[in-house]
Amino acid sequence: MEKNVRLLRSPRKFTTDFKRKIVKDFEQGTMSVGQLSKLYGIANTQIYSWIYKFSIFNEKGSRIVEMKDSQSAKFKELEQRIKDLERNVGQKQIMIEYLEKMIDLAKEELNIDIKKNFATPQSNGSKKTVKK
Repeated sequence: MEKNVRLLRSPRKFTTDFKRKIVKDFEQGTMSVGQLSKLYGIANTQIYSWIYKFSIFNEKGSRIVEMKDSQSAKFKELEQRIKDLERNVGQKQIMIEYLEKMIDLAKEELNIDIKKNFATPQSNGSKKTVKK
C-alpha cells in the first residue's frame, strides 16, 4: 500500500538578501552558476532569474552569457596562438627586409644582379625524345 505514496516538496522561499548574496558571488567570479546550483541545491534557471533581477551589470535587453572553463581556456589558447603567429610574421618580415637589403648591396657594390631578369627569354627546355 505504501508504494503509491510520494513525498511532496514544499516550495522554498529565499530572502532577498540571500538572492543578492548569490548574485554577488556570481558577479565577483568566485563561483559559476553551476557551482552555486550544486552548493545550494537551487536550479540554474532560478539563479539566472535572480541575476537578471538583482545584477548591477544587467541592462535591459542584454543577455548574460557565462563562459565555461573549457571555453575560457580555449579562448586563451587562441589568443596565445594569435600572438605566436603575429610574432612569426614579424620575424619573417624582418628576414625579407634583410635579404632585400643584401640583394641591393650585391647589385650596387659587386655588380651582381641576383633578382630574376624578366627580359631574358624563356628556355625551350628539353625536346621530347623519340623512341626507335
